[in-house]
Amino acid sequence: MAYVALYRKWRPASFDEVKGQQPIVETLRSQIRTGRIGHAYLFCGSRGTGKTSVAKIFAKAVNCEHPQNGEPCGTCAMCRAVNDGNSVNVIEIDAASNNGVDNIREIRDEVQYRPAEGKYRVYIIDEVHMLSTGAFNALLKTLEEPPAYVIFILATTEPHKIPLTVLSRCQRYDFRRITTGDIINRLKELAAGEGIEAEDKALAYIARKADGGMRDAISLFDQCVAYRGDAKLDYEKALEALGTVDSDMLSRFLRAMLEDDTSEALAVIEAVRLEGRELSQFVQDFVWYLRNLLLLMTAEATSDLLEMSEENWMRLAEEAKMTDPEDLMRLIRLFSSVYNDMRAAADKRVLLEVAAIKATRPAMEENLSGLAARVLDLEQKLAKGNWMQTPQPVSAAAPDNNKTENEKTPEKVIARADWESLQAIRERWNQLKRALPHQAAWPLEGAWVEPKDGGVMSIVFADRFKYNAAVRFETIPQLQAALRKTYNKEVAFDIRVAGVKESQPRFVTDEDLQAIHMEIETED
Repeated sequence: MAYVALYRKWRPASFDEVKGQQPIVETLRSQIRTGRIGHAYLFCGSRGTGKTSVAKIFAKAVNCEHPQNGEPCGTCAMCRAVNDGNSVNVIEIDAASNNGVDNIREIRDEVQYRPAEGKYRVYIIDEVHMLSTGAFNALLKTLEEPPAYVIFILATTEPHKIPLTVLSRCQRYDFRRITTGDIINRLKELAAGEGIEAEDKALAYIARKADGGMRDAISLFDQCVAYRGDAKLDYEKALEALGTVDSDMLSRFLRAMLEDDTSEALAVIEAVRLEGRELSQFVQDFVWYLRNLLLLMTAEATSDLLEMSEENWMRLAEEAKMTDPEDLMRLIRLFSSVYNDMRAAADKRVLLEVAAIKATRPAMEENLSGLAARVLDLEQKLAKGNWMQTPQPVSAAAPDNNKTENEKTPEKVIARADWESLQAIRERWNQLKRALPHQAAWPLEGAWVEPKDGGVMSIVFADRFKYNAAVRFETIPQLQAALRKTYNKEVAFDIRVAGVKESQPRFVTDEDLQAIHMEIETED
């Protein structure tokens, strides 16, 4: 007997076997149970999430001779005919190859005749977004007023390409991506049913690679099983079968990026190539690795959320201290672009090596990221005194009363009007932040206000990431508008990033300074 692919052999035969789409399954089961069956359905979702499988189960259930609580019995003549693919009542149409007006006209002519057996004639049109404009127009009238014995189920991965006139005539169900946990459980059932010994870590990796598609997961599992032969399917075998690399190599590549070590980055690429790994797959895995690191830094994601071992999570936590979210986003943009270019490239290795050089030498990039990297490099060199001798900066610690007069925190003289504006802003700082939209307000966390020459107030940001966020979300213009609206004050601002060891002077007014330095007269 010819071998049957696992994804076909293990296709769900009942609603109970469908994984990860419980809300949709319960709704359809309830409709069958109560007899409130619609005439047109639209199933949307990414590939491998169960659209066609659910459509076939629904077609089987509405025609089942002995339905049980909305489920097809699976044993009657109608159920067996649908399972074998020879039911005259269930017609599957691939819109990718049957997308013309004539194909739809044939359907329109057929629906005039009642089904020879069973209650309903069900048309399942897969990839319906591929229909031509004329075909959609030909389908409209039939969708709007079909005979009572006809049901249309339209399946698509791109619902935005379907005309609104068609969408409005259908009950729409969005199939979500299946969680990694549901996929792992299904793979365990499949492995047990096939008598295959598989390591949990290998199944978890396959589930993650499937990216929410059950069919993709089962196909990858089938590929790994064929590769491993009679041996146990372990994590290393799964990596070899799918042509991917382990997290140690990804970590090594990232650290080369963070340390600007071009030679090490190129050495990793060569090692991946010599091991026979697919370079585009390596880039895809690296982008996912960066994504996990970014989530850990910005959302404090746990190992469970990132779906990784505690050991790998600890390594990510260590690498999080070596970089910042802005650099990670630059790397994600760079390697995502490279991944797209590699799909059609004749020599993927060259593209990847050029990307590695750009990543380790960001000043080479001819864009804003490259300019920012060059400016940052100059600032770091100036701060370290590599180009010119700079005086030792004063500590930013709080003033100590035991210090000598020369060691005390420096004082800066400002005008009385500036002093009053400064105090007013500081007193109302929290109220001002609450008056702003969240995306404009959060960069101000940890920031403070200082006066500057000419009546200008300077907002000092705790780090460069929040500084850039304030620029991106136009925080300062919105802050000025809030001051103007709420307190009727016009204030000019400039912004800067706090220095690592920059002193914070104690501000006094010119009147206070005159009082401090007044002449003292003594009487005999």
